[in-house]
Amino acid sequence: MHLNSERKQRLLELGEERLADALLELANSIDASDDLVERMIATPQENIKRFKAKLAELKRSRRFIGWGESARFARELGALLEDLRAAVEDPRTGAELVAAFYEADVGILAHCDDSSGNVGDLFRYNARELFVSYASRCADKEWLGDLVFRVIQSDDYGVRDAIVDCAKEYLPEPVMRVMVGRLQKKADQESDEYQKRHWLNNVESLARQLKDAPLFEQARLASWGNLSTAACVDIAKVYLESGDGFTALSWLEKIAETDTFLAEERDTLLLEIHDRAGNRDKQYDAAWRIFRRSRRAISLERLLDVIGHDQRDDVLAGEIGTILGESVLSLVDAAFLVDIERLVEAETYLLKRADQLNDDYYGGLLRLAEAMEKGGRQLCASLIYRALLDSILRRAQTKTYPHGVRYLKKLDRLAGSVSDWQTFDNHSVYMQGLQQNHGRKSSFWSRYGS
Repeated sequence: MHLNSERKQRLLELGEERLADALLELANSIDASDDLVERMIATPQENIKRFKAKLAELKRSRRFIGWGESARFARELGALLEDLRAAVEDPRTGAELVAAFYEADVGILAHCDDSSGNVGDLFRYNARELFVSYASRCADKEWLGDLVFRVIQSDDYGVRDAIVDCAKEYLPEPVMRVMVGRLQKKADQESDEYQKRHWLNNVESLARQLKDAPLFEQARLASWGNLSTAACVDIAKVYLESGDGFTALSWLEKIAETDTFLAEERDTLLLEIHDRAGNRDKQYDAAWRIFRRSRRAISLERLLDVIGHDQRDDVLAGEIGTILGESVLSLVDAAFLVDIERLVEAETYLLKRADQLNDDYYGGLLRLAEAMEKGGRQLCASLIYRALLDSILRRAQTKTYPHGVRYLKKLDRLAGSVSDWQTFDNHSVYMQGLQQNHGRKSSFWSRYGS
């Protein structure tokens, strides 16, 4: 911030004419800068005209935007919304123009490879925020409700419901209830199953914002017609959010105990339900299940919040003993030992299961290798780096060879710090094996040699 303040002051000292010349020079070479200059010098009416003209052009355009161009295209659309923000103060006009932007989604997304999500996110976040800023100041809420209902008549690309999901921020409850009734009527009249769910999904969204759990339950069952695990969890969640823990629990109890789907989310709900009800034993059980399902520092803290932080040493002693007694390698458990700064135990755990190290979970292995190296556990770090390198050479994909070269050079450096290789091959023997098994991978060795 200090640097920006200093630069701003020095720019001000240059004078208006030099700054204007610099802006024009940028505008002549960079489209985004040209848009900025046009936005700054245009009247509000001119900016509105520019917005409408660009939107009409987007609707007419048949030029396909490839994946590589999508980020730039998203920035152009973002600038278009900024044109609108700069031009329009009247909330009704602003809301109507943002609605027009949403209604142009087919022309925009049908001709764009948005695999990265850049363009879709512009609708879900930037346009939504701008719509709320206008809609929340709009006095005619009935008109606003009609506008939103018009926009969501179709949603082929799943971006228009963004303005329904935040309806509570700009619509009062009576208007939301009217919209619910209109949506339910549409659903009742709909023969197409997909479109029917479109209407009911919006009912669910409004019901959740209204904290009307029975309405949410009704919409979910009308939409899917069966009590799936996901449906029971979602309905329970809304009942809990609405303050009805008893009914929330009854919905979770409809799920078979042997069903493991969404187990983490279910136990998290049970934890809160039993906390509110004062059922300490069941709250403890849920906290233990969450922790033991995936031992992590955050789940440990959640457990200790329930059973008491004075139990930390006893919990760790028991869990570390359990981890070390398991025969199958778990990278989650290994990472847990690292996170709680028990590097001696982590090293023991990994060395005993070194034959199970593989590159199936690249990110987890690399993190462990770096932690072992940083903690001065060079032998353990070396074995993990070997596993990473072996996997790269076995797969023989040249694009990954730079990573393999980096690991091998890391192994060269670490070898000098390992005084006891225990039962494992020392670095010289390991290198001989590499040459024997992968000596013909000239692309790799040429990179290593350079």
